[in-house]
Amino acid sequence: MSRIWLLDGRSGSGKTVLADALAAEHGGTVVHMDDLYPGWGGLDAGSAYALERIVLPLARGEGAVWRRWDWAADARAEQHRLPAGSGLVLEGCGALSRAAAAVAERAIWLECDERTRRARALARDGVDDWWEGWRAQEDVFYAREGSRALATEVRRCP
Repeated sequence: MSRIWLLDGRSGSGKTVLADALAAEHGGTVVHMDDLYPGWGGLDAGSAYALERIVLPLARGEGAVWRRWDWAADARAEQHRLPAGSGLVLEGCGALSRAAAAVAERAIWLECDERTRRARALARDGVDDWWEGWRAQEDVFYAREGSRALATEVRRCP
């Protein structure tokens, strides 16, 4: 079985930075949920896609195959593969669902205040016109899944 680590938290909480650091220190491939969402309205769909195409196959001892979402083309793009037994660090909003947590070795929730998160998102993206719509999706997903409570570890944002 593969080592599966999940990193979740609201947008701008530092998930990508932590995922890269963990993968550098412990090994494994980082997969970004941003590469899986089918657009700005796709948090739920991206979470389901990650579970079906990456998390569950690795948990069953199989290889994982998925296609990156091309935001400019608004379509799935090139195919990616992880061989059976690969270590995975899945990071992004929606990575930590009940089904994913059930097969994960480690699940980290990043806690960060909204002001800091929004400033980071604006610096990262140059605009934050997507913020309110994305936040509404986060609210629904995290309430339904109970993501923070599923975490084996809660950290403050870096």
